[in-house]
Amino acid sequence: MLTLKATKRDIRSKTPQKVRAEGFLPSVVYGPSAKNEAISVSLLDFQKIYKEAGESSLIQLDLDSKKVNVLIHDIEQDPITLRPIHADFYAVDMKKEIHAKIPLIFIGESPAVKAEGALILKVLQELDVTALPEDLPREISVNIELLAKTGDRLTVSNLSLPKGVKTRAHAEDIVAIAEAPRVLEESVVAAATEEAVAEVKTEAEVKKAEKEAKQKEASAAEGK
Repeated sequence: MLTLKATKRDIRSKTPQKVRAEGFLPSVVYGPSAKNEAISVSLLDFQKIYKEAGESSLIQLDLDSKKVNVLIHDIEQDPITLRPIHADFYAVDMKKEIHAKIPLIFIGESPAVKAEGALILKVLQELDVTALPEDLPREISVNIELLAKTGDRLTVSNLSLPKGVKTRAHAEDIVAIAEAPRVLEESVVAAATEEAVAEVKTEAEVKKAEKEAKQKEASAAEGK
């Protein structure tokens, strides 16, 4: 399990801005296994661990020599730089199941793409699951080789879930579809047609405005 060093943070003596200026990330830890507490962690270390663990893998906070099992629960980012400026850590009870959204990773090559030029429409990007904290997977693989021909569908029932992991989604929920390329072509043509009509309409409106302006000028000249 990945470990992240953390220290308690005195919110009265040090502002979040000062914490960030020193290269740390102001954070909080809370949950059934820990009291609500303001902490700070190394921004660089946090970024490395988040890249590997994401928000669905268990990590361990080393908080003043106390080990706390947590999930990275929420991250606030700077709207311009997109760097993390605050993080929430959820301390879990290792004996109780929790809910989490696990990203889906699409693997393999669909025969429908190779043979028919089909397009793979990915309907779901993540799956809502329930599991003990230690059983939560980092990701769930979706094998698109099962999409043998155009029109084939993968549903939740086709997914192979790790031991101890249950999904809250319905078995018939669609994960991916092999779409005929003409479906996309038709939508592209329709969009292009709408854009062309809009351009013609805009040009007509401009000419109409120019005509009205000339008429006003002519009327003004006659008035003189």
